[in-house]
Amino acid sequence: MSNTRTSRVGSIIAFTLSGLFIVLAGWIFLNRQFALDQLAVWSYEPTASVTTINDKVQFTDKGTFIFYATKPVVAAQADFNEKCPRQEAGSPILGCYTNEDRIYIYDLTNEQLNGIEEVTAAHEMLHAAWYRTSNEDREKLSAELRKAYEKLDNKELDQRMQYYERTEPGELANELHSILGTEVASLGEPLESYYAQFFDRASVLKLHSQYNGLYTSLNERADTLYSSMESLGASIQSQSATYDAAVSQYGADVSAFNTRASGGGFATQSQFIQERAQLVARSDALDAQRQQINNDIATYNNYYNEYQEIAEQIEVLNNSLDSFKQLEQAPSV
Repeated sequence: MSNTRTSRVGSIIAFTLSGLFIVLAGWIFLNRQFALDQLAVWSYEPTASVTTINDKVQFTDKGTFIFYATKPVVAAQADFNEKCPRQEAGSPILGCYTNEDRIYIYDLTNEQLNGIEEVTAAHEMLHAAWYRTSNEDREKLSAELRKAYEKLDNKELDQRMQYYERTEPGELANELHSILGTEVASLGEPLESYYAQFFDRASVLKLHSQYNGLYTSLNERADTLYSSMESLGASIQSQSATYDAAVSQYGADVSAFNTRASGGGFATQSQFIQERAQLVARSDALDAQRQQINNDIATYNNYYNEYQEIAEQIEVLNNSLDSFKQLEQAPSV
């Protein structure tokens, strides 16, 4: 009697466990990506750099989960270049989301560009989120992203999208998904609510404006200086031509005056004094004109020097962004 009861209890437990196993297996099959992500998150230990990025972006729990599921790495130059190969010469990249579901972020050291690693992390995390989105939801998102993009009048963004069309054909919506979410304000609904499930967009946009504003101010000042140099340069050329002609004519008139004076060409002393005074006045006017041209030349040189300084600043910033700024040594035999 006791053995029979024990056997029945064991059968019930075995049947129950078998049922639970079947249910669990079915759940894992239907939620395979989540299960893989959970295992990845459990096995991942973020570095201090990654934790700081996570905090500054203000990822939500869902955003952090996807971000950490990719086991993100803030990589130094050599490792980053190996994991994130450049697509086009002259087009440096700051991060990548690989086919192995990994995120790599270039370790920048220029403090003027603070914020760029965080925005890059959010950008790449959105690629990971896109990968985890169903085809049906992607179609809906693509339509909203396209509408938001078409409302923008941004030539720089248009050029970037052309770059992605060349280097990543068929991924336009995927790239828009990351770019609009991290760089463009006031997207409206339903996109604002959509991105809010991953991170605080206000924080990300503020981080983006920190370094993008530096580039914007430098480029705007450079454009202003270039325009001023063009205008002032044309004015200097025109004034110089007028001045040279006036000096030539003045020299001829002085020579004629001196010839007349030495040859008794003046009827009265008052005529001599009057014409000489006119020549002196013309000489003073030419001196004033020459001084004005010299002042304009000095101003032009100041503009040029400042323009060169800004160009150097931009070059330094660009070099900071370029992980391939140093040529690799040829392998030894």
